[in-house]
Amino acid sequence: QVQLVESGGGLVQAGGSLRLSCAASGRTFNYAMGWFRQAPGKEREFVAGISWRGGSTRYADSVKGRFAISRDNAKNTVYLQMNSLKPEDTAVYYCAKSLKDNRVVTTTLADFGSWGQGTQVTVSS
Repeated sequence: QVQLVESGGGLVQAGGSLRLSCAASGRTFNYAMGWFRQAPGKEREFVAGISWRGGSTRYADSVKGRFAISRDNAKNTVYLQMNSLKPEDTAVYYCAKSLKDNRVVTTTLADFGSWGQGTQVTVSS
């Protein structure tokens, strides 16, 4: 069972940037990965995903052009670079392992497992 640990969250002013990291335990990292977020009182939603080799990525419309997902398979780590942050980006951010074909990036919550504990991102106006 892979374990995922997120880090890099914090408090930032609107317009600022943060980079989140998600480190995975285990010898292999040959699966697609995703970032999700959950704001208070709202459902968890897809933010970004990346295929095993990094050749395919997908983003929620709300973050396109501002966020970038990447991965370093030698370090078993996936990243989420967040730029031009907005107050509405405030949420707990989670990374998760895809349970589907590692060449495909899905956006459905049920297609992911092995959730991390989350890292809080707060954007002040």
